[in-house]
Amino acid sequence: MGLFHALTKRKAAPSVADQMTAAYEAADRGDYEHALAIWTPLAHAGVARAANNIGACFSEGLGVARDAKLAERWLTLAAEGGDAVGQRNLAALYFKGDGVAQDNARALALYRAAAEQGDATAQDMLSWMLLEGEGVDNDAVEARRWAEAAAAQGVAASMTRLGMIHHNALGVERDPAEAVMWWRRGAMRGDADAQAMLGAAFHMGMGVARDGLAAMTWLLRARNAGSALAPRFFDAARAALSPAELAEAERRAALPLEPAS
Repeated sequence: MGLFHALTKRKAAPSVADQMTAAYEAADRGDYEHALAIWTPLAHAGVARAANNIGACFSEGLGVARDAKLAERWLTLAAEGGDAVGQRNLAALYFKGDGVAQDNARALALYRAAAEQGDATAQDMLSWMLLEGEGVDNDAVEARRWAEAAAAQGVAASMTRLGMIHHNALGVERDPAEAVMWWRRGAMRGDADAQAMLGAAFHMGMGVARDGLAAMTWLLRARNAGSALAPRFFDAARAALSPAELAEAERRAALPLEPAS
């Protein structure tokens, strides 16, 4: 057999994509040790997402003992390599201050870097931090911009936040109807606080016609999903219904939500 044929029969080394796929499959089986054995040489070779995955394992104690410092080291490598998920995960580490010094300003910068790359979770967190002023200056206008970006990618929490922004006139003119539109979108995607606020809107007729049955239906869904906002309106909404109407609201609340468009 000639040299050319011998070379063509030699098995090609698996590509980075194939190795990453194999590692994810191992992780899905719960075999994080095998996944780490694949990710580690890839990370040393400069694959930023592999470095992120190693950092996440150290952060969560998956296949290794939890070690915040090692998590920080690997996530920093991923973030400096431009990986948006690594930037977001490192931001979360600094925001929580779990095993590392809490640093909201650094978290904000990292969330912004990931958000600018289109990471929806980072966009949502950046919006929340800017609106709430969590260790940083409030900026309702920028908070709304990032919430809109995250909402466009289907993040229900950002839809709920946009409802609050329009309801409370945070950097915009107050618009109850716009608030209801956003709460409805968040509620249909299962966000409990959006369901609570939509129920309140129906109960009080703010931005939408009053509808006691719809109010109770959404408040029941919100309470069952654990919203801390639902109890504020629950008793008043229930008192406005007859026993038959309350039973119908309970029936409707038990139905599955239609898939969000």
